[in-house]
Amino acid sequence: MQFNKKHHSNETLINLYKGMLFPRMIEEKMLILLRQGQVSKWFSGIGQEAISTGVTLALEPDEYILPLHRNLGVWINRNMPFEKLFSQWQGKLNGYSKGRERSFHFGNNEHHIVGMISHLGAMLGVADGIALAHKLKKEQKVSVVFSGDGGASEGDFHEAINTAAVWDLPVIFLIENNGYGLSTPSNEQFRCKNFIDKAIGYGIQGYKVDGNNILEVYELISNLAASIRLNPRPVIVECITFRMRGHEEASGTKYVPKELFEEWGKKDPILNYENWLKNEGIITDETIAKFKDEFKKTIDEGVEKVLAEPEIVPDTANEIADVYAPNVTQVSENFAHMQNVSIKPKSETKTTKRLVDAISDGLKQSMQQHNNLVLMGQDIAEYGGVFKITQGFVDEFGKDRVRNTPLCESAILGAAYGLSIKGMKAMMEMQFGDFVSVGFNQIVNNLAKSYYRWGQPADVVVRMPTGAGVGAGPFHSQSNEAWFFHVPGLKVVYPSTPSDAKGLLIASFNDPNPIIFFEHKALYRSIEIEEEVFDDYYEIEIGKARKVKDGNEVSIITYGAGVHWATKHCNEAGIDADIIDLRTLLPWDEDAVINSVIKTGKAFILHEDTLTGGIGAEIAAVIADKCFTYLDAPVKRSASLDTAVPFNVDLEQNFLPKTRFKKELDELLNF
Repeated sequence: MQFNKKHHSNETLINLYKGMLFPRMIEEKMLILLRQGQVSKWFSGIGQEAISTGVTLALEPDEYILPLHRNLGVWINRNMPFEKLFSQWQGKLNGYSKGRERSFHFGNNEHHIVGMISHLGAMLGVADGIALAHKLKKEQKVSVVFSGDGGASEGDFHEAINTAAVWDLPVIFLIENNGYGLSTPSNEQFRCKNFIDKAIGYGIQGYKVDGNNILEVYELISNLAASIRLNPRPVIVECITFRMRGHEEASGTKYVPKELFEEWGKKDPILNYENWLKNEGIITDETIAKFKDEFKKTIDEGVEKVLAEPEIVPDTANEIADVYAPNVTQVSENFAHMQNVSIKPKSETKTTKRLVDAISDGLKQSMQQHNNLVLMGQDIAEYGGVFKITQGFVDEFGKDRVRNTPLCESAILGAAYGLSIKGMKAMMEMQFGDFVSVGFNQIVNNLAKSYYRWGQPADVVVRMPTGAGVGAGPFHSQSNEAWFFHVPGLKVVYPSTPSDAKGLLIASFNDPNPIIFFEHKALYRSIEIEEEVFDDYYEIEIGKARKVKDGNEVSIITYGAGVHWATKHCNEAGIDADIIDLRTLLPWDEDAVINSVIKTGKAFILHEDTLTGGIGAEIAAVIADKCFTYLDAPVKRSASLDTAVPFNVDLEQNFLPKTRFKKELDELLNF
């Protein structure tokens, strides 16, 4: 292994050595503790220290790094206290995630690190979002995101790099090619010879480097970062290295040929660099011993303190409180919006609007209110989106803030999260709500869990054109709100009227939590539901239901199109019903439902989604649990058939409960 001092000072050369030595000594201690049963699990990066250290020290301290399991050098060289890191690894309260996450599955904005989740590839799109924020703010910064060779097989890898290439984002995609994805060798993972060859297909640059040579890694990343800051663009860097331990310690290394360990053992990044430094007269054995003594003392003292820390005593109230970020947002210089306080319109002036107009109006006013809000979606710029909700937005807000995206839902959702990490707001329009399935992981594992895991709000709104009744078939008509109803950390909003849609959408942008905002396509341009809507900017509180009709005979709990089906039928049939429009599905207004059912004694739940596993099942269970003694009949549900949504119009009408619910409601009334 050849080292070239070039222009580097002795101080820099020594810091690079110390930056590798400290993580190595920590790892060796962890392996001892693991054998002693004092550590439950460990992912070892022994043999790969040159990459983490070289990258981290080559960047500016406020440039974000998104590392993986085997990148301890990133955390250490960002000066994270070892004691607090060890508390994190031990699941103690003093760790960075209050015991809610393991090892390196957390982030910390103070140190500009965003840790991974277990789903490989998921953080690549997040790095895009951070880089996009750098670019929009003209900060001249670069972000670096790590991927393993195995993780590079994920679809997120392609989506993130392609998006970065199209948008010229200042991000380095660093691939640690250590020859194995857990136990699967490279020849069973991919057929390309070099990962840098992939750069050609994306129209970007690719660089290959000896990942065990600290000076080569440091030099390359330093030069690339300096260049990218001035000329924003993505690059792929492939670091050739080897994993000297198992994927994690429990998996062992029996699947690896012994000769590979012998070969790579001779390429140890620390020993080779240490010998070169000694030969150059830059350090001595005495200097090395001094460094080791200092590091050993820090490690031993940290371990002793953390092992003496008490175990966490669960506090359910604290756990629930940290599911959602507090809703305290500065929406203007003169108005601080706080939880449970709605913004009222300053003028009583109203204009008759369709649902589609009200949504567009709320979106435009939110863009005017929040200059850090970025809209992203397929065809939403000049074309205005397939439903024309953002038509004309580019003229007012420009293409930086109204962005057409490639066809890559996962990467854009990840990018939205990255923008949030940088203190911005993001909206992604799903062209059709059905397409959210290919971005599901980002929503339920990144956005939803972010605040609970490491205190980072995911200030993202995902707009979801949804629903049947327009003859669009199985892949453009699904009602999939129940997919997200089960996920703590998300808020699910589903307005049924133009005025609610505008007020709730504005509230969604003022809320720092991830919002899944459903908009029924069949209601977009329905003249039947047109109504007068305030022209001014205003909010409707998320989490509060609306009483559509006051009655005493039965409680009809519904949302979306069901509100209009129920209202029309009850008016025509003379049914004295209490009709509750939930408006927000998560968290739903339990008090409004319970109070209504206690008053009427009968509960009828109506929704367009399929019956089995629908939201109505949970509401029915709560009613049975909390209103049982007030009920005069069983709780009744009416929903769509348990099939996919058919294309044929007659079949689609048969699928929907639009007519069928009337008979089912009569059965309840006559019980």
